[in-house]
Amino acid sequence: MTTTVLVLVETINDYLPIIENSGFTLILAPTPAERAKAIATHGEQINAVLTRGPLGLYADEIAALPHLEIICVIGAGYEHVDLGAARARGVMVTNGAGVNAPSVADHAMALLLSLVRDIPGADASVRRGEWRKVMRPSLAGKRLGILGLGSVGMAIAKRAALGFDMSVSYHNRRPRSDVPYAYCATAAELALVSDFLIVATPGGAGTHQLVDRNVLEALGPNGFIVNIARASVISTVDLIDALEHKRIAGAALDVFDDEPQVPDALKVLSNVVLTPHVAGLSPEASQGTVQLVADNLLAFFSGKPVLTPVPLPEN
Repeated sequence: MTTTVLVLVETINDYLPIIENSGFTLILAPTPAERAKAIATHGEQINAVLTRGPLGLYADEIAALPHLEIICVIGAGYEHVDLGAARARGVMVTNGAGVNAPSVADHAMALLLSLVRDIPGADASVRRGEWRKVMRPSLAGKRLGILGLGSVGMAIAKRAALGFDMSVSYHNRRPRSDVPYAYCATAAELALVSDFLIVATPGGAGTHQLVDRNVLEALGPNGFIVNIARASVISTVDLIDALEHKRIAGAALDVFDDEPQVPDALKVLSNVVLTPHVAGLSPEASQGTVQLVADNLLAFFSGKPVLTPVPLPEN
């Protein structure tokens, strides 16, 4: 019997042959309209769904797929996958935690360097025929705070500590006993002891607007913040206010509340660096995440344990 996978992700087409060559039939539906049409038209034959955290899979969609058995999420976050509905239906959920961590960590450091050293502004000045020289801080010896010390946070910490001689502190839901970095009990406490704050925690209800006015005030007028996680972790209203009134020195953002829409208030600020949610995009990360999806699908449909199961709620 043919096993059919509905693919909602829009950035991995070059690597989808990995899944097809594993024996699966794919239905591509990368836009909202194509997604709705595919579920309405092919719902009876879909056995698996490939999605990512911001795209998710909702309860009504799960209900419309009577033969759905597994949801595979690319990347670590699964905030818009209805886990309760999946559990009620007995649907397995997997994610891609850790596979794209090197790419995301590289991008986080690139954003931090661009922001702190004002690379976009310097580049623009040269292109305008100017020769603007501005004194900017160094990264060496500074204090880095990492909000969320999972796979991505750990990769960032190693780059910062070993590559830039930075001291590293972190905040997690609970302290880790296997790292040499200093633990802070709250996000505000972390911001208070940081020159730079990088957000690397998953999205979802547990981290919603964890970085608010109080955290930004603790970071202070010389502090910089980078977000390569989920926009929901930072209060956008509080962030824009802090940037406009120079209560923090600057922000670099790869994620936004209503992608691809970006607030004009952010676009006009000179102390902001913006990228279009590309931190996890690299050939290496894309191939690795799609290979993990194929491995999870092969294991599941062979009756073996999946490699990266997502824990489902008890009730």
